[in-house]
Amino acid sequence: MAPAFSSHSSDPRLRVVSWNLLRRVGAGVEDVARLVKSQHPDLLLLQECTEEIACLPSLVGGHFFRHPMQSRIYGLAAWSPQPFPPSNAIRLPYSILPGRVPPRLAQLISFGGITIANVHLSHGQFLNRFQLRHIMEQLQGPAAIIGDFNAVGPVGFQGFSDIGPRINTHRAGNIIALRLDRCIARGLVCSASEVLDKGPSDHHPMVLDMRVDAAFRTPTIEDSNLLAL
Repeated sequence: MAPAFSSHSSDPRLRVVSWNLLRRVGAGVEDVARLVKSQHPDLLLLQECTEEIACLPSLVGGHFFRHPMQSRIYGLAAWSPQPFPPSNAIRLPYSILPGRVPPRLAQLISFGGITIANVHLSHGQFLNRFQLRHIMEQLQGPAAIIGDFNAVGPVGFQGFSDIGPRINTHRAGNIIALRLDRCIARGLVCSASEVLDKGPSDHHPMVLDMRVDAAFRTPTIEDSNLLAL
């Protein structure tokens, strides 16, 4: 069965929801299931996802892939109501300073002709930009990097643009509000976006309705026939 979204379909919208769950003390699998039922994503991206969340298909069906991070209880995960190829994890650049945290990963997902990287980047502002550049070098064609960037200030280079919502998505200690959750993309247009109530997490879910830019769309047989006329 093909994914619900296809860059060749008559309804090319791709709805992606991204949420940092705040590991064991934040959102649980029931909270994630409620989000799926209310937002109906084509693709759900999760950060700080513990092993408990792997039972999500037992509540809402669908297909789920999770990649745990080294020496952590959590990792990155993706869910879709329709089958999609198994995701891959790539190791990101990391600090060599004493006391550094273990290396982080990016989860690469091929979905309807688009490559999507699910990320939970480092807090260091130079390091997380370096990690972004490393991910961009792995992506071909229409692509998006989505998730918890832990970035303050502008991001986006090498042909990628910031197309996500421009409001705060995280509140540190209920004091400082920051826009840490982002979406930067190449060859994609965001037609609508929304930041939802954060629920039991410290991050708000981010909803993105995207489509492939006409300039990046793969020609179809119908397109070839029109050009021949």
